[in-house]
Amino acid sequence: MSLHLAVVLHRSVTSKEATRRLLRQRNEALRRAHGRGVPVEELAARLGLTPSWVRSVVRNPRRAAVEEAA
Repeated sequence: MSLHLAVVLHRSVTSKEATRRLLRQRNEALRRAHGRGVPVEELAARLGLTPSWVRSVVRNPRRAAVEEAA
């Protein structure tokens, strides 16, 4: 049972689709937080991202998703 659980967790966390899903959720949360008034600089500092990257996610989510996938 433990081995089966380990395999399922490994595949669900490390798969490309799982990574894309997590990044998509993160970007949606960034946009929601920014929409509620959290400054870009604070978002970037808390997540360890650059302010320019956070701005690009907030302004153009489709372009950011394409760049992350590459």
